[in-house]
Amino acid sequence: MRALVAREPGERAALTEHPDPTGTVLAARWSSLNYKDALAVAGRPGVLRSQPMVPGIDVVGRTEDGATVVVTGAGLGERVDGGLAERVAVDPAAAVPVPDAFTPRHAAAIGTAGVTAALAALLLERADLPDGPVLVTGAGGGVGGFAIALLAAAGREVHASTGRAAALGDHLRALGAAEVVDRLPAEPGRPLQSARWAAVVDSVGGGALVNAIAQTLPGGVVAACGLAGSPDLPGTVLPFILRGTTLAGIFSVDLPRERRLSAWELLADRVTPAVVDRLVERVVGLGEVPAAADDVLAGRVRGRVVVDLER
Repeated sequence: MRALVAREPGERAALTEHPDPTGTVLAARWSSLNYKDALAVAGRPGVLRSQPMVPGIDVVGRTEDGATVVVTGAGLGERVDGGLAERVAVDPAAAVPVPDAFTPRHAAAIGTAGVTAALAALLLERADLPDGPVLVTGAGGGVGGFAIALLAAAGREVHASTGRAAALGDHLRALGAAEVVDRLPAEPGRPLQSARWAAVVDSVGGGALVNAIAQTLPGGVVAACGLAGSPDLPGTVLPFILRGTTLAGIFSVDLPRERRLSAWELLADRVTPAVVDRLVERVVGLGEVPAAADDVLAGRVRGRVVVDLER
């Protein structure tokens, strides 16, 4: 079968023939290119646990009994061969039927990015938040875009933070952002800054996350779900002990089935196909994935890259 394979550490993944998988196997039709996938495809360390391996943490395909399902995370493209292949072995417990509201291509476009945003939205719904707007950092990315749409659909006032405010302003407002603001500084500022945000959904990390925490209202919640800027957290405990701010991590890989289903139910209820289409910047074939990965890592992609596995 055709697959994109990363053979050696530090080596870029390449399209090649790869042995067919065994077990519960999907006839894969769609995948997507997440930031984590782009790192693996480009030969960067920290994603693939062994090699050779097929990257790709998302896949949509048909089971042997004809059901169309979506699998996100569950070790795909990290511990086991992932979704950038024509056939993919999956854990049946992680396979979720594609909701009736979406096509298989929509499900791939949503993928881990949408599930991560849904988990963050569910977390904030369970919290007793103070009054105030919600800040979404990395708003031009997939997680950010879905977070804006989900939170706005729930009636939240969403402020979208991006380093491309002029270029992406209309797009982010169309997703539901009430305001579009510049990205937060990458260098940490004072540990307690002017409090503005009832909650934050952050996919950037580093100094931007520290500044977002420092600007969160007393009793607010910060959901950390990415490291597009940095994996570091160069801050202090002052916001936590003087304002009661909560920093909560969002983990979307090894989810219990009920949490997967809850995330997809929320997405089907609050995100329209038109919003998903707006968040898809391009559709590429397997052979085009390495070039698209470079664009993802360079910050040249708005939203999502969908991979057509038959192209």
